[in-house]
Amino acid sequence: MDIKEKISEVVEKVTSDKALMAKFKTDPIGAVEDILGIDLPDDIMEKIVDGVKGKISLDKAKDALEGLKKLF
Repeated sequence: MDIKEKISEVVEKVTSDKALMAKFKTDPIGAVEDILGIDLPDDIMEKIVDGVKGKISLDKAKDALEGLKKLF
């Protein structure tokens, strides 16, 4: 299993669906299991959740920087 691929899949779905984003914020492991449709060992799920959180944070930071660039 390619964890990076799964992270990208989850990020895409979470960022495009407000209900999934809300569930991810309150129950990240449950949201990832729902999106992937599989039950993985906790250590793998935690890696995926951490990767998704990191990717979402980076995307938000990137968007903020792009907004600042437009101001100048």
